[in-house]
Amino acid sequence: MTWSAHASEQLDQAGYRSGSARRQVVDLFAGAECALTALEIDSRIESVGRASVYRTLDQLERLQLIQRVEIGGDAAGYERVDPAAHHHHLVCGRCGRLSPFTSDELESAIEAVGRHSGFALASHDVVLRGTCPECQAADA
Repeated sequence: MTWSAHASEQLDQAGYRSGSARRQVVDLFAGAECALTALEIDSRIESVGRASVYRTLDQLERLQLIQRVEIGGDAAGYERVDPAAHHHHLVCGRCGRLSPFTSDELESAIEAVGRHSGFALASHDVVLRGTCPECQAADA
């Protein structure tokens, strides 16, 4: 089952109303490679009102179908929870660029922390903050 089909099914089972706005937001997340802010979603789906975007984000987050990614400042991104597409983020503190990355070594280290601590890890996310290459080059 695709993520969008799973999300739609979960939303229906939870009793949330189906409609064009919800379908468009779910479809946008299904095709996104990384996190999107609410404003990015709002600007990409012109036929949907901002209130509908925020309502759908709230519903998806309540059902743990998306997760919030703290980008910094007042901004937050949202991305689908999809174990097959698990990744972490690099965030530039100057321009706000959000870059996804994967690391087998990091995943192994996180698993080791769970084993050594005796803590049953359910999920994790890693956000590394710094300055992207473009902003570094602009300072040079």
